[in-house]
Amino acid sequence: MAEIRMIRCASCGTTNRVPMDEVERGSTPVCGRCKSRMAIDVRPVVVSDATYESEVARSPVPVLLDLWAPWCGPCRMVAPVLEDLAREWAGRVRIAKLNVDENPATASRFGVRSIPTLLMLKGGREIDRIVGVVPQREIERQLERLAQ
Repeated sequence: MAEIRMIRCASCGTTNRVPMDEVERGSTPVCGRCKSRMAIDVRPVVVSDATYESEVARSPVPVLLDLWAPWCGPCRMVAPVLEDLAREWAGRVRIAKLNVDENPATASRFGVRSIPTLLMLKGGREIDRIVGVVPQREIERQLERLAQ
């Protein structure tokens, strides 16, 4: 049986039943009330300084923003966990990644001094942060608080 998630439409606020197996196959769900397309990310979204506003600050759902760099070993350890969490939290929390070497303005804006740094954001405002590698359960605990 397919997993069904209850996902709120960003346009009208209606809660819709969405079969996640169809989303994972590439289908884009449509709101039952207003017929708007509901973008659901089942993989982390790559964000840059230029796309931060549209992808993170104006996101209809809370965002976990991973600030990382390709040369960072601990960042590579966290990456598969974030891939899993993006699938698991699709439609409730957006998982995004920002390479700090290529996008120093956003990293500087949040005062990031160490990577990996995971920022929990709502409406572009920082709610909480995790610095360094932590167990997946700790990240999930933070996501549960963020998604409330």
